[in-house]
Amino acid sequence: MHEKAPVLKADLRSRLGTRYARRDRAQGLLPGVIYGHGQEPVAVSFQAEQAVRLIESGEKVFRLDMPGSAHADEGQMILVKDIQFDYLGDTIVHADFARVDLNERVRSRVHLDFHGEAKGLKTAGAVMLHPTTELDIECRVVDLPDAVVVEVAELDVDGVITAADVKLPLADMRLLTDGHAVVAQIVVQKEEVAAEATAVSAEAAGPEVIGEKERAEKAAAKEGGAKPAGGAAKPAAGGAAKPAAGGAAKPAAGGAAKPAPKK
Repeated sequence: MHEKAPVLKADLRSRLGTRYARRDRAQGLLPGVIYGHGQEPVAVSFQAEQAVRLIESGEKVFRLDMPGSAHADEGQMILVKDIQFDYLGDTIVHADFARVDLNERVRSRVHLDFHGEAKGLKTAGAVMLHPTTELDIECRVVDLPDAVVVEVAELDVDGVITAADVKLPLADMRLLTDGHAVVAQIVVQKEEVAAEATAVSAEAAGPEVIGEKERAEKAAAKEGGAKPAGGAAKPAAGGAAKPAAGGAAKPAAGGAAKPAPKK
């Protein structure tokens, strides 16, 4: 592991804070912190292109190259401990590393590599699900694997492979993930019966004629106006009220209005 571990070059950061970290990223640098082994944490910056490429390829252990530094970290082995992403979740903006010794035991997360063609996939409508794609394990730094292989060739329909079923590369490695966590499972997709029934009902009902509802409502309103519901108020017997002789309106009860005095 020591000989195969990639070299990660770093420089000390003299200015700390969000403002200066943003400036470093604008210059193609990746801010980070190295801590552990009873030493003070050290703020550093890496070449972002190199560091991100190695981290995204699955590398976890690196040999630190910090030229010109009087710090004891020069030549130290470091392990990726935490990665921070931007608000979109797809760009690494910060990385934390822990100083490690090749023979010490560490806890780390390793990717699962699925091998083989599951026989259950030959069934019509069968699909393979992977609810868990990484495992948390404990092992020596020197033995830390890039990935753990999971054989799925014998997996059949309704079959399940759990974390406890996965064989770790070495006997002294310890599984930290819940052993009941499902790693691989084959299920058969069922047709949406309810959706099909709804579609058939809609087709049987026939297409809706645009404007038909509005025309029906207008026709009903017109018919209702010709024959008022419940009967309109009828005029008094004898026909409509006739105006008083001369066309003048009759005064109210209590006396007729007197004409104005002649001049």
